Amino acid sequence: MRRAAIWVFWTLLLGVVTVAFRPYREQVLEAQVALTYLLVVLGGSVSGGRALGLTLALVGSFLIDFFFQPPFDHISVHKDVDWIVLFSFLATAAAATQLLARARAEARAASERTEEVASLSRIGADTLNAGHPEDALQGIASVIRDKLGLTTCTIEPGPIPPVPPEIEVAAGEAFPTDLPETTTIRLRLTVHGQTAGVLTLRDTTPIRLTPPKRRYLETLAYYAALAAERVPLMREAEHAVALREAGRFKDIVLASVSHDLRTPLAAIKAIAGDPRLTDGERAHSIEEQIDRLSRLVGDLLDLTKLQTGVLRVEAEANTAEDLIGALDRQLTAALGGRELALSVDLARPALVGKFDFVKSLRALSNLTENAIRLSPSDQPVELSVEREGEFLAFKVSDRGPGVAEADRSRIFEAFYRPDGAPPDAGRAGLGLNIAQRMAEMQGGSVSFAPRPGGGSVFTLRLPALDLKEPAEEGETG
Repeated sequence: MRRAAIWVFWTLLLGVVTVAFRPYREQVLEAQVALTYLLVVLGGSVSGGRALGLTLALVGSFLIDFFFQPPFDHISVHKDVDWIVLFSFLATAAAATQLLARARAEARAASERTEEVASLSRIGADTLNAGHPEDALQGIASVIRDKLGLTTCTIEPGPIPPVPPEIEVAAGEAFPTDLPETTTIRLRLTVHGQTAGVLTLRDTTPIRLTPPKRRYLETLAYYAALAAERVPLMREAEHAVALREAGRFKDIVLASVSHDLRTPLAAIKAIAGDPRLTDGERAHSIEEQIDRLSRLVGDLLDLTKLQTGVLRVEAEANTAEDLIGALDRQLTAALGGRELALSVDLARPALVGKFDFVKSLRALSNLTENAIRLSPSDQPVELSVEREGEFLAFKVSDRGPGVAEADRSRIFEAFYRPDGAPPDAGRAGLGLNIAQRMAEMQGGSVSFAPRPGGGSVFTLRLPALDLKEPAEEGETG
């Protein structure tokens, strides 16, 4: 629509110029008319392109001959000068139109190249600044796919063996101009003579790489080779970091275990060597210390399994009442005369969740035992459960000393003990950490909040499950 409007405008303008000059055609020179027409031709070329400019030039030459060369209002040429004027006008108009068209094409090409360079610069910067080279490879593959209009584009780092059809091109080298038109093209990415990866292009139709597309792909392939080269280097660096972290973790475990084993072993030795204790008292004390050692070893084993990913989750439909009932039976001995106040509304429908019963019991047990150890003997530990959106929230509340503001961000760290904590609490600072990890494995969480009036509230959240009510049987007629 816009193109048609441009053609109509410049054609009408040519007519207006003709109408304006016609009353004075005996006074004006042919050159003056030709120059005015030439301006219209140039304007039309700038606005509408080469086709409009040439059309205006041809029409203008006809108008000059018909209206402004004697005999007027006839198509005829009687003098050589008239031929020269017409030819000069037509040649000048055609040359000017051609030059303008070429200038516009070069300007458009320069703009596209500028945009291409800017785009490649951004991609290069993103490649070098990407936090992980594999993220950079995904970004480059996405750009290539979208820019070339392909179905898929993948970049695989590493020395991958060649799979036909393959075109081997080293990064930084020009692609061959006679690339085969196939639906799959594999480009070997090499850096310093070593294969860094393979770039694979796929489409539903044969891939045609025009010179601009080939040039674009050449540059992006180079960036892809640089990113692919970084992948094994990054993996080695991550492995080194993991080794250092494992070494640090080992030192922490050794320091903590040596500290926590010393106390019960010393107690066992003292009890065994004290002749004043009766056999029954001695056996009971030794049993208590052995239980503490067993809990510590169990925590260390669980932490090791969590760290190495050996522990697996088997989530099934379970009720909150069953979990709390199992916890109540398990902690009978650990309560030591304290009260565990349970709050479960049995009048409402059962609260059902999808979680690993054993691991959830362990997490809830750790939270409850932690509250029992820290609570005064005359204060009950409260345990309640309710539905919170997509989770079942088990809340363990105590009236212990609470958690200082400075320690709240670290209480779930393994082996962490607040300043001033007893030298041996029987858990080596692992109970909360294990509870949190076991909850997160199931898509849940463990959180802390200070309790109004003093104490702490630890909340274990596990995924809830909505069970559909069984359909009522219809009456049979």
